[in-house]
Amino acid sequence: MTDFQWPWEYTFPPFFTLQPHEETRQQQLKVWTDLFLKYLRHTNKFTLSIGDQNSPLFHNESLKRRLSPELVLAILGELEQTGHANPLDKRRQEWQVYWYTLEEYGNMVYDWVLETGQTNTICTLYEIASGENTTQLDFHGVDEAVLLSALRLLEEKGRCELIEMDGSHGVKFF
Repeated sequence: MTDFQWPWEYTFPPFFTLQPHEETRQQQLKVWTDLFLKYLRHTNKFTLSIGDQNSPLFHNESLKRRLSPELVLAILGELEQTGHANPLDKRRQEWQVYWYTLEEYGNMVYDWVLETGQTNTICTLYEIASGENTTQLDFHGVDEAVLLSALRLLEEKGRCELIEMDGSHGVKFF
């Protein structure tokens, strides 16, 4: 894995403090949300814990600066509003973060199904997320829990049916 390229703002100490001026704060949150998505994609992670204060995402060791839990929650709240995150617990301490929205993931998978003629066939989540036939696609390597959430949206639209067998999932596309 190559080293992650941090944006210049990451070396700017005020970047780690929630800015009081509305316009500045909105710009700051935009840069942070982009950074969260790029970093998590680079590290192939789909979950975040607010308590993980040692993550380089939350802590710039060279500046001796770290994000407050309040700022992390504000960033995740912005990601939630754009469909890129959802809390996994009621206390909002554990989060699932998506590089693409669930709808975008669902559309990518469905387009792949149509292009490869796999309607009316059953696929496992592993085949979709990690199979040899998807290695060049943007959804390859997606966390199966994220994929399952995206497929539930497709199921609501009548494009597939989820099947549970012995604790694992399959999906039949229409």
